[in-house]
Amino acid sequence: QVQLVESGGGLVQPGGSLRLSCTASGSIFSINAMGWYRQAPGKQRELVATITSAGSTNYADSVKGRFTISRDKTKNTVYVQMNSLKADDTAVYYCAAKYGLTSRRGDDYAYWGQGTQVTVSS
Repeated sequence: QVQLVESGGGLVQPGGSLRLSCTASGSIFSINAMGWYRQAPGKQRELVATITSAGSTNYADSVKGRFTISRDKTKNTVYVQMNSLKADDTAVYYCAAKYGLTSRRGDDYAYWGQGTQVTVSS
């Protein structure tokens, strides 16, 4: 089993920045892909970004150039630095992890955190 705990959410003004963290514990030795997804009220869950153990990244078009995903293996932690935040970025952000090949599909991820709320508002 893998446990994921997110932190770093909060309220920020449009144009501001936040950094989310996700720390993994448990049977993490063979975890390859980790990712961030988000779900806004009344909307489906959507990809934010993914990263593999080798450092290969993938981003949703809506966040390219504004968000950066990174991974610190020594701390078993994945981050997403979010800059130039917009009201449309308001959502609950979830961390996810999987063994094996990376994927953009949330349904392919077996392990999920509890989520952290990000609200972008003036």
